[in-house]
Amino acid sequence: MDELPRCRGATWADVDRWADRLEAAIRDAGRPLPQTLVGLTRGGWVPTRLVADRLGIHRVVSLRAQHWGVTATPDGAAAVTEGLSGPVRGERVLVVDDITDTGESLRLAVEHVRAAGATSVESAAFLHIARASFRPTYWAEEIPRDAWVWVVFPWNYWEDLATLAAKAAELGPGLEAIRTSLRTRAGLDVPPADLERLARRLPALLG
Repeated sequence: MDELPRCRGATWADVDRWADRLEAAIRDAGRPLPQTLVGLTRGGWVPTRLVADRLGIHRVVSLRAQHWGVTATPDGAAAVTEGLSGPVRGERVLVVDDITDTGESLRLAVEHVRAAGATSVESAAFLHIARASFRPTYWAEEIPRDAWVWVVFPWNYWEDLATLAAKAAELGPGLEAIRTSLRTRAGLDVPPADLERLARRLPALLG
């Protein structure tokens, strides 16, 4: 089995704080605000909407730069699998994602938007991992190179929990054993009720 990674559970309070920091960084830069925000699907949808709301920007389009990795692994290739949902030619554009893990998804998205004729392209992420190959224009929090963690965002909670719980079940089946492994090995304290709910959908977790 793949080793359980160290994890960090993000809260909605974290999300609000990151969105506020991005707004401040973008405004403090002193450049004209973007006219269009491009949200990377799926992880960038919520951050994009929150930033758009704070900046007062009404035009949001999507782009899918899919990461061909596995939940809770720090690698995997990326590719643009769904093009822009609307035109950006002649626009000032900000491309938004939740995290630059390898940075490949955001890099590909920025290149794609430039090729589509945007006048200027900047990028933003809630979290930037310092070892990423691509550095966004703006970020709310930087995770040091030697402190990589898998961040479990609120909008990805159940998907990530299913993958992590399945890995934990290989160490010992049963909900209490899974909960213990997630807490001691991954640093993720999962409420028993959440694992019980997950087990109704994935009975194999019970052994």
